[in-house]
Amino acid sequence: MNRLFVLIAGVVTLDLYFVIAPVFVDTYRRYRNRKTIICPETGEIAEVEVKALTAGLISLLGNQRARVKWCSQWPRKKGCAEDCVKEHWWSRQ
Repeated sequence: MNRLFVLIAGVVTLDLYFVIAPVFVDTYRRYRNRKTIICPETGEIAEVEVKALTAGLISLLGNQRARVKWCSQWPRKKGCAEDCVKEHWWSRQ
């Protein structure tokens, strides 16, 4: 029984190290900084910050969904569709 536990713990550890951690870190790094973009809704230049920690955790479930934490267009455009996140961040550069 002890060997089975060690085997399971080893598999879980390897999974964390080689699969889960790289996915989380990659997503977090992509979202962690503010970006200057052109707002797809207004066509104006906007500075946007995304909830990086939340995006990293959600990416572990296979979702590519992120939410805007702060935008220079707010409060005037608060509650927009947040298409800027889909359009700008998920395209790898």
